[in-house]
Amino acid sequence: MARRLDGKFAIISGGATGMGAAAARLFAAEGARIAIIDRNEAEAINTAVAIREAGGEARHWLADVSDEAQVGAAVTAATAHFGPADILFNHAGSIVIKPFLETTLAEWDGLHAVNVRSMFLMTRAVLPGMIAKGGGSIICTSSISAVAATPMEVLYDTTKGACHMFARAIAVEFRDRNIRCNALCPGFIRTPHGLREVAELGRLGVDVSDAALAAQQGRIGEPEEVAKAALFLASDDSSFINGTHLFVDNGFTAM
Repeated sequence: MARRLDGKFAIISGGATGMGAAAARLFAAEGARIAIIDRNEAEAINTAVAIREAGGEARHWLADVSDEAQVGAAVTAATAHFGPADILFNHAGSIVIKPFLETTLAEWDGLHAVNVRSMFLMTRAVLPGMIAKGGGSIICTSSISAVAATPMEVLYDTTKGACHMFARAIAVEFRDRNIRCNALCPGFIRTPHGLREVAELGRLGVDVSDAALAAQQGRIGEPEEVAKAALFLASDDSSFINGTHLFVDNGFTAM
């Protein structure tokens, strides 16, 4: 039986750990060749090695995906090795959690660079080759925070709102060139990022107790559950899904 991504090449930014790494492993298991682009070189190596040891094909490139020159060099090198991408998973991101009036301009600019500028740079670098190849799928990691505001997260929420509209606008502009672009919107997930968010919100007095999370989304999510949603958007199973926001939150945003 054919695997869902046989013959495909996927570039994953932020693919070293967490949901990005889970997606890299799953995409590889479904037949894709994987390029991990991440600034965490040690974990990127570990994930690529684990994929190869499992029989998949993966390499990593070191880059700060908010930096234009580093993105260009990494995408050029990955394309030279694997060819033009069929799939781009814009997953890299970070978070700032603090009272709005204590948020600095440097933090504002820095988080927009990592969470939003990176999607612009990665997509701009990958898209020409994808179009020339005949089309592809772009997935952008947004969040429930794009539509469900949380105290102490004005900056983070704003960046994720931008991710939402970036995915929609790319979808509309490039649909006629066989490009799909969708936003993936996780709830609270058991990753280093997600657990740090819970811990820091709790320290600042926001109720993110086990009981509160259970009331909002039933339980904490697992990175593999988000990876399966990313696989759906990456594959031809979602061939008529474009410009949408897929929430992986067990009903958090439905309440």
